[in-house]
Amino acid sequence: MSTKEFAVTEPSRSTFLRRKLGAKLKRMREQAKMSLDDAAPRLDKTRSTLHRIEKGETRADVHLIRSMMDVYDIFDADLVEEARAAAKTPWYRAYGFKDLGYVDVETEAARVREFQPVDISGLLQTPAYMRALFDAYHRGGPLTMENDLKVRSIRRRRLTSKDRPLQLTSLIYEAALHREVGGAEVMREQLRHLVEVSELPTVTLQIVPLKALYVPNGVFTLLGFEDPADPEMLYVEYPTGSLHIEDESEVHEAKLVFEQVHAKSLSPTDSVALIERLIS
Repeated sequence: MSTKEFAVTEPSRSTFLRRKLGAKLKRMREQAKMSLDDAAPRLDKTRSTLHRIEKGETRADVHLIRSMMDVYDIFDADLVEEARAAAKTPWYRAYGFKDLGYVDVETEAARVREFQPVDISGLLQTPAYMRALFDAYHRGGPLTMENDLKVRSIRRRRLTSKDRPLQLTSLIYEAALHREVGGAEVMREQLRHLVEVSELPTVTLQIVPLKALYVPNGVFTLLGFEDPADPEMLYVEYPTGSLHIEDESEVHEAKLVFEQVHAKSLSPTDSVALIERLIS
């Protein structure tokens, strides 16, 4: 597995912010023209410990951060606060989420572009539609499912957030609109909701028509960030888990696929018109 590709089928010790901080610390060390062997003893760390910190696998406390700025002779006014932010317990842990996968990365993302071939986008689902899907697929107990529903509802708030809005471009295969999840009334409510959220300035909703000759086989999502130093990431789901991929060439290929599907999609206006026809 590539060093920039990691599975999220099992809990991870590193959050997005911790890995971001580690990458920045590595860049600082390299800017100071020091190897791991040079820097580790000057920071009272072993080589392997410093490597894990730069990989985001081990937390860097503020004392170490200050020492690094001294040793590397580089001052960064934001670095201590970034270390404190990376050390905080993520919000979703309160709901029993231990897997630091998609939710962790989406929390820090500024832009999400996704293709959904089977279901409506999670960020655009109504509570009834969510519950119907979870009833069918969820592998946890009732409490776990309720927590998952709460987490998804909280994630939706960023579409209307004034402080940190999330820009969402969702390409949905038309078949998902015809798939009756939860019964006819649940689907009508869901379709009406799609019409409503399509008016949000943060949401671009487009339908990939059934007649489109090429449709990717599975769900994939591209996540972009405010900081230019944070590379765009690719998230891919498969039956038993998912992958986050940071490899530049693979992300580039996924962007080309997304643009290819986007070109075959209906315009936002025509997409809403199609959804409204299905409601009536």
